[in-house]
Amino acid sequence: MNKLQTLILVSLLVTLSKSATAQLSGNYYANICPNLESLVQGAVSQSMSRSQISAAATLRLFFHDCFVQGCDASIMITKTSGDAERNNFDNQFLRVDGYNTIIAAKAAVDADPQCANKVSCADIIALAARDVVFLSGGPTWNVELGRYDGKISTSSSVSLPGATENLDQLNARFAAQGLTQTDMIALSGAHTLGATSCFHVNPRLYPTVDSTLDSGFASTLMNTCPSTLNVNSFVFFDGTVNTFDNNYFVMLQQKKGVLSSDEVLYTDSRSQSTVDQFASDQNTFFTAFSSAMLKLGRIGIKTAADGEIRKDCQFTN
Repeated sequence: MNKLQTLILVSLLVTLSKSATAQLSGNYYANICPNLESLVQGAVSQSMSRSQISAAATLRLFFHDCFVQGCDASIMITKTSGDAERNNFDNQFLRVDGYNTIIAAKAAVDADPQCANKVSCADIIALAARDVVFLSGGPTWNVELGRYDGKISTSSSVSLPGATENLDQLNARFAAQGLTQTDMIALSGAHTLGATSCFHVNPRLYPTVDSTLDSGFASTLMNTCPSTLNVNSFVFFDGTVNTFDNNYFVMLQQKKGVLSSDEVLYTDSRSQSTVDQFASDQNTFFTAFSSAMLKLGRIGIKTAADGEIRKDCQFTN
């Protein structure tokens, strides 16, 4: 491919991306399913009342979906062959509570005759992610809607930020999705909810303790994550595990980031000032997080040309 052909292809891809994003609107379902947001939030609230980890699990699902092939609910697809995004190792620690929240919300929406089979699973995930944040004490925002569901989901397509990545690696991954360093740090603040497996923690503890980790906190982590790895044991990201707040950033200042990719946001001087800002001003963090979630929700939007409205979120039509 020569230089002119490459420029034409890039221009075409940009045009298509802008066109897909342009279909998103906060009022997309105003005349199609006017009760959509209340239906989804009601189902989300019920899921949260049944499971303390459903909020974190649902929020993670949105990120893991959007970061791979875009926000198209491909993370939800189940295949008998086992070759789907949810089967990739990087997604094995996603809890079933998140999937169940989306399935319940889809059922609530489709139970309304005006809405049945007219709302995409991708849009339901986007709404549910917003709702779990708000219902956990965090900010709210007007979710842009109008996504179609993807038809493709493969295990090999999954490539997500890793728990040991440094700032340059994290920035590169997020920049590839059109997100800035500030967006990346704000989205990392989602770790204020939920927990992570000892699989991701043990490398910071054994055979020697990571020097960027507070020694007392390291001892606490060792009590939960002994050297003999148990992937089913988990560590909470911060002390307010069910509340969406800025405590995650305060813990980074105290050298109590659970993952190496968490703590590097504070130990690297290039990102430290943003962590300090979010730690000292929760409203600033909330504003940045809301903005970053909107940008995240615009990645890889599917249209009627390459997507569908799934009848069952777990299977293509």
